Amino acid sequence: MKKLSKEDIYRRLSNTEDARACKAIDEAACKVVPGNFLTLLVSQLFSKFADALLNPKVTLPWLLQSINVPSSFIAWLVPIRESGSMLPQLAIASAIRKLPVRKWVWVIGAIVQALCIVGMLICALTLQGATAGFAIIAILIVFSLARGFNSIAAKDVLGKVIPKQQRGSISGLAASFAGFATLTFGLGLWYLQSLGYENGVYVALMLAALMWLFAALSYSRIQEYKGATEGAENGFLHALSKLKLLYQDKQFAHFIITRALLLCSALSAPFYIVLASEQAFDFSLLATFMALSGLASLVSAPIWGRLSDLSSRKVLVFAAMLVTLNGFAVYLVAYLSPQTLNEFWLLPLCYFLLTVAHQGVRLGRKTYLVDMAEGNKRTDYVSVSNTVIGVILLLLGSVGLLNHFLTTAELIFFYSILGLVGAISAWFLPDT
Repeated sequence: MKKLSKEDIYRRLSNTEDARACKAIDEAACKVVPGNFLTLLVSQLFSKFADALLNPKVTLPWLLQSINVPSSFIAWLVPIRESGSMLPQLAIASAIRKLPVRKWVWVIGAIVQALCIVGMLICALTLQGATAGFAIIAILIVFSLARGFNSIAAKDVLGKVIPKQQRGSISGLAASFAGFATLTFGLGLWYLQSLGYENGVYVALMLAALMWLFAALSYSRIQEYKGATEGAENGFLHALSKLKLLYQDKQFAHFIITRALLLCSALSAPFYIVLASEQAFDFSLLATFMALSGLASLVSAPIWGRLSDLSSRKVLVFAAMLVTLNGFAVYLVAYLSPQTLNEFWLLPLCYFLLTVAHQGVRLGRKTYLVDMAEGNKRTDYVSVSNTVIGVILLLLGSVGLLNHFLTTAELIFFYSILGLVGAISAWFLPDT
């Protein structure tokens, strides 16, 4: 049997006929695209699996509930984890821009995230109640800051070493493989809990820390050539000056508005789980929703990735509409026939569809942003975008505190309306 070369595997996975067909990367990087493609794929697989295991919508709420942390802490898990990684990026980008090789920023960020997860595990084993809540939230803030470094470096390295029209595919494949791993872990966790083992959340944390270390090791092997460093002045004021992109670049500003509206897919997810926890189900919600999250990534991510390479704009439209229709359906069922929510298949199915849609939103907006620019301009786009979105995320995340005044279904309905407006906004985005 003929042994497959890196070029053969790359060609099959990337769905390209010419392994040297490069677009929007320099000639030196073009020569090592097959190896970099596979290395990036492996590192993204590990990191996405780690993210799934430390899911702020599923795993972290279960962790906090298991150690009697007040529910007020749980409402801030998603906003802090996401916005904490975005808000500092305007200042971070100025420093990263001075580095001709930026993969080491990602590697260090991955190691810090692994250490933070170990810290959360120690807190969970030694602390209880509000004390544990404050400690884990503090560690989560550090974890999120490390993610901020990773976010800027990842998009820039991806743009430097992988050609256009292949970037969505690599993210989609990684998400799919990680989804299979998450599905397998979820099913294994379900089996363990059926045997009476109730500490599956701790196993998830330990495995997530290990995955981040594997991801760091893999990412360090990327062959990244020196890139642009011009415009890398020091100072936060210089970083703030990049905010002018919001009114000077109409396409970028339009993208920011669209991305802000599409936060609905992430922010609404915890309320699907809250709604499910209010029903009288006799199976493990943690294992079920973790498995469903993995299955959704496994099935949908490669499709969204390929479609993003064809038109990331259309992917954003379709994914946003799926979020909207799914949310409207949940609200109508809860309003017109609340007893139907007790059907064992309904809410898991709706969560599965939401996760499918969220994969489309993530892959679509990442591919659109990376394809919009090259070099340091891409770094500026990423840092400004994430900083602005971080602020908006905290504002929209605060809507979750209205659960004292609105029902869970009404909150889902609110986020679904944002999804509808986001789909309309995405429709009018120019193609990249």
